[in-house]
This record gives sequence, C-alpha cells and structure tokens, in this order.
Amino acid sequence: MSNLDSSYPNKVLRIPIFETMIVAKNIFKNYGNVEVLKGVDLEIKSGEVITIVGASGAGKTTLLQILGTLDNPDNNTNSSLTFNNKNILRLKNKDLAKFRNEEIGFIFQFHQLLPEFTAIENVCIPAFIKGVSKKEAYEKAKEILEFLGLGHRLDHKPDSLSGGEQQRVAVARALINDPKVIFADEPSGNLDSASAENLHQLFFKLRDQFGQTFVIVTHNNQFADMADRKITMADGKLI
Repeated sequence: MSNLDSSYPNKVLRIPIFETMIVAKNIFKNYGNVEVLKGVDLEIKSGEVITIVGASGAGKTTLLQILGTLDNPDNNTNSSLTFNNKNILRLKNKDLAKFRNEEIGFIFQFHQLLPEFTAIENVCIPAFIKGVSKKEAYEKAKEILEFLGLGHRLDHKPDSLSGGEQQRVAVARALINDPKVIFADEPSGNLDSASAENLHQLFFKLRDQFGQTFVIVTHNNQFADMADRKITMADGKLI
C-alpha cells in the first residue's frame, strides 16, 4: 500500500462533515410474497463510515441497493429517500442516472472489472460516462491509482492483478467522479486476511483525508466494530 498522504490533487476535504446527508423513511421492499424490507428508517451523515451487519437474508444488500439508487422501494406514499434534501424517488430516469454517476460510488464483493480493459481503462469508465475528456480522465485515474499504490500496474489487465489489487482498482473506479458517498457490498469478502485489512484501513484513511462517506455491508465483525456506527439488520428491519 502506498503512503496515503501522497498527492491526489483534485480531491479536497468535504466540509462540513457529520451533517445529515441521506434520510430514508419507511422503506419497504417485497419480492412477490417475500417481505425483504419492512419499513426501514435510516439517517446517514456526511463523513461517516457506517457498517451494516446481520444474517444472510436480513435485507442488507437490498437496503444498500435502494440507498444507492440501484433499486427502488415499493411504491408507498409514506416512503421517502432524500440526498442533501433532494427527493431521489422523484427523479426521472435520465436525471437519476446522472445523479448516480456523479454523486455515488459503488464497490462490490466481486470487483466487476471488465477483463478486456486495463486497470486505468476500467477506472476511467465512469468519467467517460460523465462526459470527461479522455486526457482528463486518464490523468485523474492515474493520480488515484498512484495514490492507491498501483502506479506500476496501470496497463495491466485484471487477470494479471492480485485480488487485493483488483479491489483497489474497483475503489479507484468508485472514486473517479469524486462522489459524496460510496456504497460497498462485502468489498473484502473475496480477499485474504491481509488484503482485507489493507482495504478496511484504506476506507478510514480516505474518509479521514477527504471526508468521504462510506456505507458498507459486511460479515467481517472486526471491521464492523471499527466503524463510526454499526447497524444491525434482522428480518427486514434495523435493530
């Protein structure tokens, strides 16, 4: 892992931190006759590292996907999801896609890198979608990858990277558009213990240096206990 105090010049500390960013109220989600979420209420503050834990089937991933606008809650006049006082549930598809691309980053258990592209090309994809020029996107991606200790792996494709390196490329991809919040679903679930520990520490260092907000579903109890706030889910509710 590189020294995380090294340059990453286009990032600045987001201030003020610890002000309410996301408010979810009365969130329900059914799949057929299966009730997955049963009226979840949750507030997330800027600059927090939040972990969500619970048994398989508790609704953790479904909640994360709804908070990250990858899925919609059931239609309910009493439900709301606001992001810096903007009602996300009212956005049209085009506006929602733009919001998701610019304001949110995602990290998944299976890094979901495109195998035919190099590390730097994978990182650039969200920037290209945003409309950033190739030159600017490559410069920014290189800065982030160097910051994450992967400056010597820019032109390597995923199959020539270790699991920990692949996941750091996925982190860089999540960071490329300077999102306000990053949602991660079991991001260290496929890593060995040393790589998992490095990734966990990276999340806190990114938050401390840049004010990044993280909401992370995990089964790693040690990591979960390190968070600013640990949320436990059971049977579709927060407990």
